[in-house]
Amino acid sequence: MTERQETGRLYGVGVGPGDPSLLTVRAAELIGKADVIAYHCARHGRSHARAIAERYLTGRQLEERLMYPVTVETTDHPGGYRGALDDFYREASARLAAHLDAGRDVVVLAEGDPLFYGSYQHMHKRLAHRYPTEVVPGVTSISAAAARLGTPLVEAEEVLTIIPGTLPEEELAARLAATDSAVVMKLGRTFPTVRRALERAGRLDDARYVERATMDGERTGRLADVDPESVPYFSVAVLPSKVAALDSAGRPHTVPADGALEPADEGGEGSAVGGGGEVGEVVVVGTGPAGPLWLTPEARGALANATDLVGYTTYLDRVPVRAGQLRHGSDNKVEGVRAEFALELARRGRRVAVVSSGDPGVFAMATAVLEAACTDPYRDVPVRVLPGMTAAHAAASRIGAPLGHDYAVVSLSDRLKPWEVIARRLRAAAEADLVLALYNPGSKSRTTQVGSARDLLLEYRSPQTPVVLARDVGGPTERIRTVALAELDPADVDMRTLLLVGSTQTQWVRRGGGAEVVWTPRRYPEA
Repeated sequence: MTERQETGRLYGVGVGPGDPSLLTVRAAELIGKADVIAYHCARHGRSHARAIAERYLTGRQLEERLMYPVTVETTDHPGGYRGALDDFYREASARLAAHLDAGRDVVVLAEGDPLFYGSYQHMHKRLAHRYPTEVVPGVTSISAAAARLGTPLVEAEEVLTIIPGTLPEEELAARLAATDSAVVMKLGRTFPTVRRALERAGRLDDARYVERATMDGERTGRLADVDPESVPYFSVAVLPSKVAALDSAGRPHTVPADGALEPADEGGEGSAVGGGGEVGEVVVVGTGPAGPLWLTPEARGALANATDLVGYTTYLDRVPVRAGQLRHGSDNKVEGVRAEFALELARRGRRVAVVSSGDPGVFAMATAVLEAACTDPYRDVPVRVLPGMTAAHAAASRIGAPLGHDYAVVSLSDRLKPWEVIARRLRAAAEADLVLALYNPGSKSRTTQVGSARDLLLEYRSPQTPVVLARDVGGPTERIRTVALAELDPADVDMRTLLLVGSTQTQWVRRGGGAEVVWTPRRYPEA
């Protein structure tokens, strides 16, 4: 009986970004003693991976050139571009399997790292479960680019995002706005789209360009200065660490409850004044009802890009601390002072994010900032408002769809308007049979509003009308429950609670498993 021959071993070997001296010792060792050297290439037949590894070849290895049938061009394959590549990977892996079955060790060369956007991974998925396999990591183009720039990529708690430049422009802009640091791969013909996305995300001035890192013809510089026609595939865009670039000597300032502004004197230690006398910007950022999961990418980016954060201390505490970024916390009752403080910082050249919970335009800071910005000396200070998830919408999503038809939003706080005005608006909404979202229903000093609103609404609504009590939505003490309007107890309501009062059409249903849902039909019955 003939003894079964052992199969060969499959090696995915990273050869690094271009300089042959950046191969690992293990990579050079395996290349030198392999039976078969395999590498991918385009139809021109040249392989960058083979060129990098050439000095380690002995001339005794068999070579398998795995030539792509297409790269970026069109194809008449019945399965299209993806079908053509699938057939190629199937045929290429079969060629390597024949060597492995014959007992030959196969090294598949991969530029950079084998499992990082590498062609080798397609062989790995088809062969690694059938043959003994080892992957040898290599220096990625990302590491090489950072090294050639001489700039840290990430520091402390910063997040690095790796993005393929082939994504749609909108998606690129969103991801670039939301991250601390980034590397955009696969430039070449995608460069104009990537540049526009960086500009839309407000990150173009920070972006750096690296071409052919560690290879002949290497080029680095500001991405904004690069001619799009000159950009090859072997190039990346880099948004380096912000922490490394920021001056972290400044100390947080505060807006005290008495309303006095306390930006540092111009030029002093911890000065809030930007250089060059340029006017900065105020961005009013909606952070949603609670926590980072409710934050939009645009809002996340604005918070990361700001030199100064201004806000009610409770809301400011939800924003991660970044080195070099100044934080100006204040009491909740000084909105006007806070707005002027932010505008004054921007007038002195700072990029200021005013932090607001929920959506800044709904009973929040956008109005206060714009009111001050429409007066001297702040008329020329740029102001933007970035939306956020509103408390009403967040609360509604937790219980179903109570806002599925027309609804009204009313604040029960009578600090800034008389109760008579609130009552008149509640009565008008009730007569119109609108669902109601009631903000600021009660506090330690306001204890009568909820009971008064309930009694008024009972004049127009059934006692069984569902009322959703949503407290601390998205927070650690979140509680959502539904009661009948007649059973609404003011003692169960505080400042962190939002009320959703149904219309005559709103349904309150117990589904399978005991789960309750509240929803308002989109169709309203004819009279």
